Amino acid sequence: MIITITGLPGSGKTTIAKMISEFYKIPWYSMGDLRGKMAMERGLTLAEFNKLGEQEIFTDKDVDDYQTKLGQSGESFVIDGRLSWHFIPNSYKIFLDVDPTVAAERVMNQTRADRQDEKPYASIEEAKTTMAERIASDQRRYEKYYNLNILDLTPYDLVIDTTNKTPEKIMEEIKQKISEWQNP
Repeated sequence: MIITITGLPGSGKTTIAKMISEFYKIPWYSMGDLRGKMAMERGLTLAEFNKLGEQEIFTDKDVDDYQTKLGQSGESFVIDGRLSWHFIPNSYKIFLDVDPTVAAERVMNQTRADRQDEKPYASIEEAKTTMAERIASDQRRYEKYYNLNILDLTPYDLVIDTTNKTPEKIMEEIKQKISEWQNP
């Protein structure tokens, strides 16, 4: 079983991916973490790396090739990444949506120690603006390189608005839908 998770910044992708990994006892991979590591290795923030990616395909292609190979491994896992659903088409595809203000509040409240590839935000408004710029950069890159609209929700098996839901409630919904998918 392969589960791909994507969604808007601050929607809970990492939290939910970790919970899925623990529940199903399968490995978890984060393409955002991989891209963040690539950015830091070059002395860049994730925002700067994304901007570079608008001109240089390697910033995405290396990650996309990696997740394609994972998808062909025959192993079970959960992966969170903006285009994981595309590069691993034989997966159960989940999109997590969220209100931009709630997303900014979540990002402001998270521990920054685990996100060394991003600068801390000074305010909710700065977080909202930066996250909107990140989505726009992703959209430009993926349209340019793959002719994909990352905000098109039609490829997904499950779309969840996480704005007013706890991680536990989201996880219950996911477990139910995956069970239905596995046992039609």
